[in-house]
Amino acid sequence: MLRMLLGNAKIATIDKTSDGDRFSYCMRNNGAVAIKDDMIVWVGDADAIPAEYKDPAKFPYHDLEGRLITPALIDCHTHVVHGGNRAVEFEMRLEGAGYEEIARAGGGIVSTVTATREADVDELLASALPRVDALLAEGVCVIEVKSGYGLDRETELNMLRAAREIEKHRAVRIKTTFLGAHATPAEFKGKPDRYIDEVCIPTLRAAHAEGLVDAVDGFCEGIAFNTDQIARVFDVARALGIPVKLHAEQLSNIGGTKLAASYGALSIDHVEYANEDDAKAMAASGSVAVLLPGAFYTLHETQLPPIEAFRKHGVPMAVATDCNPGTSPLMSILLTMNMSCTFFRLTPEEALCGATVQAARALGLDDTGQVKAGMRADLAIWDVSHPAELSYRIGFNPLFDRIFGGVSVKKSVR
Repeated sequence: MLRMLLGNAKIATIDKTSDGDRFSYCMRNNGAVAIKDDMIVWVGDADAIPAEYKDPAKFPYHDLEGRLITPALIDCHTHVVHGGNRAVEFEMRLEGAGYEEIARAGGGIVSTVTATREADVDELLASALPRVDALLAEGVCVIEVKSGYGLDRETELNMLRAAREIEKHRAVRIKTTFLGAHATPAEFKGKPDRYIDEVCIPTLRAAHAEGLVDAVDGFCEGIAFNTDQIARVFDVARALGIPVKLHAEQLSNIGGTKLAASYGALSIDHVEYANEDDAKAMAASGSVAVLLPGAFYTLHETQLPPIEAFRKHGVPMAVATDCNPGTSPLMSILLTMNMSCTFFRLTPEEALCGATVQAARALGLDDTGQVKAGMRADLAIWDVSHPAELSYRIGFNPLFDRIFGGVSVKKSVR
């Protein structure tokens, strides 16, 4: 039976303020955490440790020498499973090539779809693991992984199978999302409705039957699918009992946010072009706004998400890497937090909450994202004096240890 007591630590428990209005650091400057098996069983001040946890024979004591404990980080929006990369396309853009020229050269999403279709499950897994490792090295314990680069039945299933396999090779929790409504493949060019009915929906049913789907997503945008097409996918998800989320209002506002909110979406992601009415709809539905500054940066966008409207109406805000080969080749959750503050003007407190408790909410998880009794013992231990440092520094990783299910992954805590 695994037991430990972590002491002499600063702890950002991430809890609601006394008025219950928002989440904050809720700092304990001389705190301790007791862990039994994979659960946190007690959190409090060091001078108030219950007698049952003071027995070193039962709960070995680990002096953290003033280090900071936070919940382990959560990346709630990624596309880490895919084939190939688009580095050449990146270079072409910098040399002045436009979208059409890149597409004619086989670039864009077409190139990723081609490379992903050519890879089997083992190859998809092998290429994903280095990206996963980069996230784990920064204190991540939960990663959401989307399909959406196969756009045919077998490849979409293979992407989800590869995502499920990650847990067998790494100490991480994976949540899978079916994103068949990501784009219309070349063989259905100009026929998005046929693609939805003949490929996307049947593949969703097959993936669900195989136990591969934790949530269903779509891309609702002028260059992707309209609200009627997304609604057909969501209707099937609802009938199957699967929660939904949506890429919406990234490049324009065509009503995706209100549609997703009407289905009680777990999260609505990107939302740069969302407005105050959208914020009201999200507040009413309890949907989380997932902010993705990596895509904003890569695409040189200028339209900022309506942060003040989200604050005003109490919309929870998460942050995520959107790690993908085209518009956000970002594999650093810490840099994501910094970018959320720098570009979107989140506070460091909002950014940390966005990568912990709010990210958990965006995935429908209620057993992680906070340091409190009854939660999974998924923790990050940092060589910093204040949690704001996690968003403040650029290109710096102060992770001392990652505790996954009560086990020290880096073996710093012995």
